[in-house]
Amino acid sequence: MTHHMNVRMNQRGMTSSLVALALENGYWRGDMCILDRKVIRQFVDDLDRQRKIALKALDKGGVVVVEAGGEAITTYRVEKGRR
Repeated sequence: MTHHMNVRMNQRGMTSSLVALALENGYWRGDMCILDRKVIRQFVDDLDRQRKIALKALDKGGVVVVEAGGEAITTYRVEKGRR
């Protein structure tokens, strides 16, 4: 990160985590990476969907998927004490 970038981030209240979010999820137009409201809304909606699924898995106590040869064979809840 250049000195100029550091100064501008401080002036504009941008954190390194916001910059990282933009670089990971934004779209490129020339040499600019843009994270606009539409992209942010899609990102938040995806997070909401993932959270809903994760909470459902948590309610089940966890999920086990058995795989062999690249194929999912079966699935079941995680049993307490079973490791």
